[in-house]
Amino acid sequence: MNATFFQRVRGYVLIEVKGKQLEKLLNRLTEKRLSFWDIRFLEEERAEMRIALNDFFRLRPLLKETSSRTRIRGRYGFPFLLARMEKRKFFFAGILGFFIGIYLLSSVVWQVRVEGNEKLPTEQILDAAQQAGIHQLQWKFRLKDPSELARQLQSRLPATAWVGVEVQGTNVVIKIVESKIPDKPPLMNPRHLVASKNAMVTQIFAEKGRPAVKPNTYVRKGDILISGILGDETNASTVVAKGFVKGIVWYKPTVEVPLTRTYKVYTGEARKRFYLVLGNRGLQLTGYGKIPYEQYESIPERKTLGWRNYTLPVGWINEKIMETRTEEQPIDPKEARATGLNQARADLLATAGKDARVVSEKILHEKAENGKVYMEVLFEVEEPIAEEQPIVP
Repeated sequence: MNATFFQRVRGYVLIEVKGKQLEKLLNRLTEKRLSFWDIRFLEEERAEMRIALNDFFRLRPLLKETSSRTRIRGRYGFPFLLARMEKRKFFFAGILGFFIGIYLLSSVVWQVRVEGNEKLPTEQILDAAQQAGIHQLQWKFRLKDPSELARQLQSRLPATAWVGVEVQGTNVVIKIVESKIPDKPPLMNPRHLVASKNAMVTQIFAEKGRPAVKPNTYVRKGDILISGILGDETNASTVVAKGFVKGIVWYKPTVEVPLTRTYKVYTGEARKRFYLVLGNRGLQLTGYGKIPYEQYESIPERKTLGWRNYTLPVGWINEKIMETRTEEQPIDPKEARATGLNQARADLLATAGKDARVVSEKILHEKAENGKVYMEVLFEVEEPIAEEQPIVP
């Protein structure tokens, strides 16, 4: 028969009893109301039983009365567990401290994250969260209900249409939906649209105002393209000229391309470093000393401990430092020329704007010296050429 829970709490011992009056001993145990169980006769004059710890100390007079002897075969229960723990108190204290530390670390807010904001500054949202009690190293049990926190944040952030607060392990996520306020159109004075560059006009469309030039007309910088003055000299009015004008603009950049390509390769030599991470701080444990490589690349791999849905601020970093060297590879002049033209074309389009396109290109002069290819190229680019000019009365 197995011991009950209360018997384990009070403690019991497994004893072996020897004597010629075992039956009398058992009867006396029953008369004295001692708690014993699981009796097994091993031989005619030898038996084994389990007896409660407090009743074991009342057993001695009965043993003398029946001329019996006893020997302890095992000790069980909570009192003996405490005795063993006292012998290893530092070990069990360390285990207890570890679990207490894990509990405390998982009960603290380690990160406050903001999602969904575009125009509203993150710092302003975090300041409002600080006033509501949401900040790093805050105890999670001190946080109010997420719905109440969301209500307080929205009252402090009038530019939001909705605010949500969600506690994810040791992180607090603040989700923002901003109010959409229509932009007020700017007040504009009467103006012309004039040429921003010397160009050949290819397209012109006047939404407001009077076109002053036609397609295939050469214009210089500052010439009026769409006039903001309507009518004649006796009956004239001014408007805000609106529309778009495109024209072909000529560029003559000098392109310089090296005839060698430099790239990085790994030699196969590597060293490792190991760091213990607590929060945002790392403690280096291995890999001390100066790095013996002139050129190298560091590849860190971070791992974080987690428990259920909690992300703990404890982890480690395995950093691999790999030796590299730089090598050069010759490039064919034709490939170098194509690379230079592509780069020059991309630079021109980035400067001219998304509505620009290259109409034609022509290499005017090319030479190779000092390990480089030099080219002078003529580009014809079709791009918007109109800019505003106020009408002065």
